[in-house]
Amino acid sequence: MQKTKPITTTIRQKVLIPEATPDDVFRAYLSSKEHTAITGSKATISSRKGAKFIAWDGYISGKNVELIRGKKIVQEWLTTEWPENYAPSTLDMTLVEKGDGTELIFVQTDVPKSQAASYRKGWWDSYWNPMKEYFAKGEGKKRKK
Repeated sequence: MQKTKPITTTIRQKVLIPEATPDDVFRAYLSSKEHTAITGSKATISSRKGAKFIAWDGYISGKNVELIRGKKIVQEWLTTEWPENYAPSTLDMTLVEKGDGTELIFVQTDVPKSQAASYRKGWWDSYWNPMKEYFAKGEGKKRKK
């Protein structure tokens, strides 16, 4: 019997993170301490290509596929609610200096269509807005502008 191909979609988001350089955002997202501080939930993550990670107390897991310091983060990503017959999604985050901040261009492919609305909202609620607040408070900055 042939399996039905999983139905997936792509999430595309663009966010401006004021008061943070692309290097700041790159470092904060890939630091266990800063990732945990931003989200409020335990993360074990690394800035090493090929390294596995967990976030949100184990709800999210994956692997770093490509890392270009201050420019790009590509990861395999899934959650504990991921449907059994679906491959991990791919996150592609491009970081671009924009004025006094960083424009984060986010593309997540191969997201189970039935879960896409939840993840689309979750990125804003659990990552982008908390990250903006984190940097607005002056946390996570390596250099002054």
